[in-house]
Amino acid sequence: MAKQNVAEQFVDILARAGVKRLYGVVGDSLNPVVDAVRRNSAIDWIHVRHEETAAFAAGAEAQITGKLAACAGSCGPGNLHLINGLFDAHRSMAPVLALASHIPSGEIGLGYFQETHPDRLFQECSHYSEMISSPQQMPRLLQTAIQHAIGQGGVSVVTLPGDIADRPAPDRAPESALVTSRPSVRPGDAEIDRLVRLIDDADKVTLFCGSGTAGAHTEVMEFAEKIKSPVGHALRGKEWIQYDNKFDVGMSGLLGYGAAYEATHECDLLILLGTDFPYNAFLPDDVRIAQVDVRPERLGRRSKLDLAVWGDVQETLRCLIPRVRTKTDRRFLDKMLKKHADALEGVVKAYTRKVEKHVPIHPEYVAAVLDELADEDAVFTVDTGMCNVWAARYISPNGRRRVIGSFSHGSMANALPMAIGAQFTDPGRQVVSMSGDGGFAMLMGDFLTLVQYGLPVKVVLFNNSALSMVELEMLVAGLPSYGTTNTNPDFAAVARACGAYGLRVEKPKQLAGALKDAFRHKGPALVDVVTDPNALSIPPKIKAEMVTGFALSASKMVLDGGVGRMLQMARSNLRNVPRP
Repeated sequence: MAKQNVAEQFVDILARAGVKRLYGVVGDSLNPVVDAVRRNSAIDWIHVRHEETAAFAAGAEAQITGKLAACAGSCGPGNLHLINGLFDAHRSMAPVLALASHIPSGEIGLGYFQETHPDRLFQECSHYSEMISSPQQMPRLLQTAIQHAIGQGGVSVVTLPGDIADRPAPDRAPESALVTSRPSVRPGDAEIDRLVRLIDDADKVTLFCGSGTAGAHTEVMEFAEKIKSPVGHALRGKEWIQYDNKFDVGMSGLLGYGAAYEATHECDLLILLGTDFPYNAFLPDDVRIAQVDVRPERLGRRSKLDLAVWGDVQETLRCLIPRVRTKTDRRFLDKMLKKHADALEGVVKAYTRKVEKHVPIHPEYVAAVLDELADEDAVFTVDTGMCNVWAARYISPNGRRRVIGSFSHGSMANALPMAIGAQFTDPGRQVVSMSGDGGFAMLMGDFLTLVQYGLPVKVVLFNNSALSMVELEMLVAGLPSYGTTNTNPDFAAVARACGAYGLRVEKPKQLAGALKDAFRHKGPALVDVVTDPNALSIPPKIKAEMVTGFALSASKMVLDGGVGRMLQMARSNLRNVPRP
């Protein structure tokens, strides 16, 4: 048997760690690794058009599967293009291994063509970033990188000069066991005891949930029932906690709706469950707060805590449920449920009157129809900007759907690349990219990747020829919008020129039929929907100081309106409110 080179050993270890695909763009320093992938049947090379897409796709795959995913870039500019997508994956706690290939090892530090220092450049967006400078570092360095990515949840970067990749690997050592999943983390008994006392002493408790409640829906509902607590959520907690939730009071934050804000401010005890909710302006400063999180560095960095609990949500609640006293007084819960329904009643009319005749089309209407027609287990990838608003307000979670976006990093152009990674994990599952025209145009080249691989992603393009969220930010700050308009082509025609299915929709009555046609199509499809650029236009009298840092007044004045099926969910919950 021929002796392995370092690249072959590298690829073997990735495959053993469960990596199925390596997303990237080929280049000379990366060639030994790409050739090793070609000869390894356990892993595929996915050729994208831009390395930023590679990183976004790997991050999305990791979020959908919960397993390690990988991407690669050639030396200098090639691996630098990875950085934005890696920042997003890292902040989303997606386990991703990035290979940054490097210039010849003998030229490092001498100003060689395309020289950078990737082992330094990626430190801020990774748990681990190191360079393999000799074959003897393999396989231990790569195994260490993998264990950082999986164990800590985030990105590891391995820098590998092309000439080192082509050298003979050390004699094969006994295969080490690799970490491929994370453990459950149970809080200490002292913290559980203190949290039990806080809960038992409080008359009104509110739960506010983030993405750390993934997998803990049953426990959260059982806990809320026992302590008669309203349950609010952040955007990243929506898909995990809002469905089948008779305690739901909506979402807080800039895109928030319902009574979540009131529930978090009118309680005696607020319990933050698995959330690193960034907008402290929406958190109270005059109630007791306990926070539960598996990442200890997140405890207390948004608000002053009365108790910090290090542990994952599911294990913590399993400890709490049998120990806290059952509360019988539902008055606070029922009051918040009624406030929630009343709040939604007040805003839902804004975008439901005459929408089927409104031209340009209300984007809220597009999102509502999309929600009704999409599969019950669809994956939605969502562009940053106004598409975040539509997804937050109109896409209904059910425990099977997924909604992923650049919710922590806030990057443009994420939806299409994320859809690529999501679709590769399951070619038979419906994947919908909710793209804005600005975000789609930024990485439009990778629409060709859908065509090249026959990926049946459906791109629903909210095309208002503007960077609307930026316009909104300018206007509420008292600035005239400037530099925010886009001169766009007929994107449906572009899609057809690329070899995909493309439809353009300019009238509301065309929308449902176009979406149904796209969903029936077996390959990639794009529905270019011309939408109203004035959707969510702001009132004329807003002072700049009212909206500094996305203050509460801005969200209430600017973003009140439109909640899709959330009103029906709230009305359903009111059936549980005892009548006098």
